[in-house]
Amino acid sequence: MKKLLALGLLAVCVMLAGCGEKTAAAPTFKNVDITGAAFARDFALTDHTGKARTMADYKGKVVVMFFGFTQCPDVCPTTMAEMSAVMKELGPQAGQVQVLFVTVDPERDTRELLSQYVPAFDQRFVGLYGTPEQTAATAKEFKVFYAKVEGKTPGSYSIDHTAASYIFDRNGKVRLLVRHNQGPAPIVHDIKQLLL
Repeated sequence: MKKLLALGLLAVCVMLAGCGEKTAAAPTFKNVDITGAAFARDFALTDHTGKARTMADYKGKVVVMFFGFTQCPDVCPTTMAEMSAVMKELGPQAGQVQVLFVTVDPERDTRELLSQYVPAFDQRFVGLYGTPEQTAATAKEFKVFYAKVEGKTPGSYSIDHTAASYIFDRNGKVRLLVRHNQGPAPIVHDIKQLLL
């Protein structure tokens, strides 16, 4: 009887030994999960201080990346204002997040202009630019559409462009596609998931 009891206790102990190890639950995102996508892997651009940048420069942070232009009348300023609200809601965790604004208008968006426009939304935000060729290569890698729409005068053109943003995890891997104008709450939720 003692042997049976001892064997029974041993069996229970063996079963319980596996119970203490919790497997990490997959995060549940509010935005579109594109984990494992074979695009949006890297870029080689210059920031608004004149420093060459790649995704590796932001390793260890959750990165939010948006493509736009400074003379954009609606989508770009509302997205940047939304990201400013996201940073406020994140509080101290905002220090672990980097927002990148990539211009699709290298002709007009000079380093000087980006250095005024982008940090006006949040001092931590970084504006990125490149040559027309670098801009085209980056847009292709990130599957971002942009096209010049001629205005009444040569310098008054507008640009149609993709209005979504990408979110990358701390290892620089693309994880989420954020649709325009959802408000800060789903973005804050998902960034917190990636910061766990």
